[in-house]
Amino acid sequence: MDFTTIKTIEDLDKIYPKHILDKFPIRGKGPFEHVSDSDWYDWHWQLSNRITTLDQLKKIINLTNDEQEAFKLGSAMFKMAITPYYASLMDRNDPHCPVRMQSVPAKGELTVLPTDLKDPLGEDKDMPVPGLTHRYPDRVLFYVSHDCAMLCRHCTRKRKVANPTSAALRQHVEDGLKYIRENRQIRDVVVSGGDPFHLANDKLDYILGELRKMDHVEVVRLGTRNPVTLPIRVRDDGLLQVIQKHQPIHINTHYNHPKEMTREALLANTRLALAGADLGNQSVLLKGINDDEKIMTELCHKLLLMKIRPYYVYQCDLAEGISHFRTPISKGIEIIEKMRGWTSGLAIPQYVIDAPGGGGKIPMNPNYFVKKEGNKVTIRNFKNNQYDYYEVDE
Repeated sequence: MDFTTIKTIEDLDKIYPKHILDKFPIRGKGPFEHVSDSDWYDWHWQLSNRITTLDQLKKIINLTNDEQEAFKLGSAMFKMAITPYYASLMDRNDPHCPVRMQSVPAKGELTVLPTDLKDPLGEDKDMPVPGLTHRYPDRVLFYVSHDCAMLCRHCTRKRKVANPTSAALRQHVEDGLKYIRENRQIRDVVVSGGDPFHLANDKLDYILGELRKMDHVEVVRLGTRNPVTLPIRVRDDGLLQVIQKHQPIHINTHYNHPKEMTREALLANTRLALAGADLGNQSVLLKGINDDEKIMTELCHKLLLMKIRPYYVYQCDLAEGISHFRTPISKGIEIIEKMRGWTSGLAIPQYVIDAPGGGGKIPMNPNYFVKKEGNKVTIRNFKNNQYDYYEVDE
């Protein structure tokens, strides 16, 4: 069985038992029921009909006064764009809907703290050529597009995404490929953006093909949120043929809440896996959305059912205008501690802070070390029971 035999959500019956499928609801088109299937399942139509104006948004949800004010005052700072698919997941009446909070401008975005940073991760300062960050010795971050299917309100690259003056030029892509080609210590390339799935298939094919010609490049990763906000993109056999052609390919996507895990999302990730991709997920810890161990556990359990390994949970970056999404670091540690031991290690992501200014990813873990006396080390488990471990005398 391969991706060509699993084309629709009805085909998933060939793979999964009913009790698994039932965990991934069929959401339908919501307020877009009038749209034909031929349009709805066309990813180009989805992009062309994104919700970008207040009038369009009012037809989808009942806006609060705060949301309307936030749109009017904040859209110049960071535009709004929501795919019809993702908009169909929003609760019409609940402003605290986790999908809605990631999609619709909020008044918190108008607050820019003195500690906020335009380039919170210091990506620009580590660019040897435009469009490529080289921070770790053997890895580079390669921006091949500055466009995304949806503009997430918590985006850390607001300075670039949706900014037409920062578009990834063809010359930037060529300069990036040339840099990777000439620096043989690079063995791992993260192809990111924006979103590389936003590219036409032939352009993505070209980039991956050039990387696969370099014998020192072993790992190629794609960072995309399309399986979340536009899983219809992955109905395209041409995209999957590109992925299958350039193995091994690792894909990291970005699910933040179980409500994003629909039957359409299951189809997308199943097809990616059948095309040979190894799948991981990078969540962001977001206040009021997933800062709860029950929600995070359900999220990670459903990720595993979709053949996706929970990889990272990021502490929300210091990007401008997203402080209302940030939790205390202690909350992230608490969530990981409450998950550890109560679910399998396979379901527990690494909680990290991507250090401001370019320090890289720093793990934040609960402390299970209690004390050391001579060669006796006292440790505790997830139930707070203590145990003694004896080191070898040196």
